[in-house]
Amino acid sequence: MAFQRAERKKSKARIGLCGPAGSGKTYSALKVAFGIGGKIAVIDTEHGSAELYSHLGEYDVARIEPPFTPEKYTALIHEAEKAGYDTIVIDSLSHAWAGQGGLLEFVDNKSASANKFAAWREATPKHNALVESILQSKSHIIATMRSKTEYVVEQNEKGKAVPRKVGMAPVQRDGMEYEFTIVFEIEQSRHVATTSKDRTDLFNGFCEVLNEEHGKKISDWLNGGAEDHKANYRQVEKELDGAFTPSDVDGILKNRAAW
Repeated sequence: MAFQRAERKKSKARIGLCGPAGSGKTYSALKVAFGIGGKIAVIDTEHGSAELYSHLGEYDVARIEPPFTPEKYTALIHEAEKAGYDTIVIDSLSHAWAGQGGLLEFVDNKSASANKFAAWREATPKHNALVESILQSKSHIIATMRSKTEYVVEQNEKGKAVPRKVGMAPVQRDGMEYEFTIVFEIEQSRHVATTSKDRTDLFNGFCEVLNEEHGKKISDWLNGGAEDHKANYRQVEKELDGAFTPSDVDGILKNRAAW
């Protein structure tokens, strides 16, 4: 094993959009997805809310009905990959954690007959499998997450004190937001997004309503890295399932490069 010069590789988007109800997470996720381009699939847990935006462009939808188990999410992510979707929008990832049949309810039910520690020992691998399906996906992933909310009192333009709803941490397991390359926080009243995390350095000081241009900007950055030849090699080996020799795999990779 030896050290080698660090080099950013081409990669897939891992984008989180957090905000309170009504902040425009679904709309923003679709706008970014259209900017990234390609064939889009939406995993919908919000009672068909994603289909309200069908006038914006073409995308396909699969609904998850309760119970919102992590296994349902993982299965649909894999199904979308096999169907050749370039971008998968998960709307919303929060249901896998705090929705009916999500992991918190799973732990509560298990705790009725066992202790909390034993329940989490069974729940954690389920959550980890979902996270891995997102991180290892061959598609771009855009996931919306509801934010825990609270009210702050501010003065309006007339000097009157008025309450305003603000988003706090996402409704997800602690630290989940750190699994994403970019995390946008969307404000409710104006639907303006800021970044709480950005490994790309594209959105420093960002404060705008998300649109297709931002998705294109992300896509250009992702495609600006070097080819990950080792990852390509492993992928071809997986597709061939060991049926060919290493030289056969090399030949297939050369042909793909020529395409």
